Amino acid sequence: MSEAGQQQMWSDLKKEGTELYNAGQYVEAIMKFEEALRIQQDAEMREMLLAAEAKLNKTKTDKSKKNLVYLGMFSVFMLFAGFTSAYIVTMGDNFWVKAPLPKAFWISTGIIIVSSITFQLAVYLNKKGNASALKGFITLTFLLGIGFVYFQYKGYGQLADNGLHITGSGVIVSDGRYEDYYMVKMDGEFLFVNGNDYYKGDKLLKGAELKRYQNYMKQFLSVKSTGAFPLAKGSENFELIYRNEPMVVVDGELRMNDSSLVLPLDRSRLSALARHVVDGRGDFFVHGKMGKDFHIYYKGQEVTYKNRSLYWQGRPLDARLQIKIQESADLSSSFLWLITIMHLLHIAVALMYLIKVVIRSFTGRINSTDDIALKGGAIFWHFLGILWVYLLLFLLYIH
Repeated sequence: MSEAGQQQMWSDLKKEGTELYNAGQYVEAIMKFEEALRIQQDAEMREMLLAAEAKLNKTKTDKSKKNLVYLGMFSVFMLFAGFTSAYIVTMGDNFWVKAPLPKAFWISTGIIIVSSITFQLAVYLNKKGNASALKGFITLTFLLGIGFVYFQYKGYGQLADNGLHITGSGVIVSDGRYEDYYMVKMDGEFLFVNGNDYYKGDKLLKGAELKRYQNYMKQFLSVKSTGAFPLAKGSENFELIYRNEPMVVVDGELRMNDSSLVLPLDRSRLSALARHVVDGRGDFFVHGKMGKDFHIYYKGQEVTYKNRSLYWQGRPLDARLQIKIQESADLSSSFLWLITIMHLLHIAVALMYLIKVVIRSFTGRINSTDDIALKGGAIFWHFLGILWVYLLLFLLYIH
């Protein structure tokens, strides 16, 4: 080939390589630059070759980082798929408490949706080269993430206040159940239980009257298993009944009807009853009215409550089911806590990464040409937001 022909080929390869480089096709651009350099060495083209190789390496690195994010997302998805599957399977042959989700969870849901919007705006504006907007929106996203954590924490407080605990206390009260061993007279009238409400005669005990009853029972929360059993001051208007026989007070000490000492087992039973009364429980661990504030299901059918008895399929629970519900822990609440706390832990990890992104945005290490840390964080954050909405809907319609 003539020298003029080689020069023309060299020019064509340089032009094609440059076009491929600008189009982001770095492998093809490298091939064109290398072929051109075999024809004629050129410092400018060598620099372009090195730049293309650097771009290609960065593209491969960025792709690897994104794949790691996707792998992490898949792992998290499988984890929660396992949790939700276990929830459904466990629900099949257990008594299952269904109660409304705390209001704070709805606030946190709104917050995480807004945070996804602000994160995406940070990515978009960074691509446009607006560094100041990037700093503002990524900082706002971080603060919204903190807000999500705060309202989740508030939600857990609301769950606990409603008697829905991570340990799954129980479905119904069995140990220390009112009337099984003990009853109380207040101002000369018997107290009765219906659901989680106490009545003096036919009058609902509430406000100051309920507080007075609870204060009386507080003295029995911690009692010695043996020895003296003194009564606190202010107990004069109350009388304890044990198995239909009134207990007596001898020299300021509580004793059985025949003046004998209260046995350790009976003291333990009284202490358990006191704990239920002080915590606002009657027949159920969950606070509120059964059928209104919470529901109990067995094998997909609702259990009803009437006159302190439970009914399923229109009939009273048989002996086997009665024993089963007495021994049942509130697994539904345990699952609720477990699933939401595990999600919250992933949010906490994402927030720690977000701190790194915020710092990099303020130091200029994240910009329109180097934004994989920002994009990767955004992808995972959006995933956690979508996951939370899915979990919320799952718990709403299943729990």
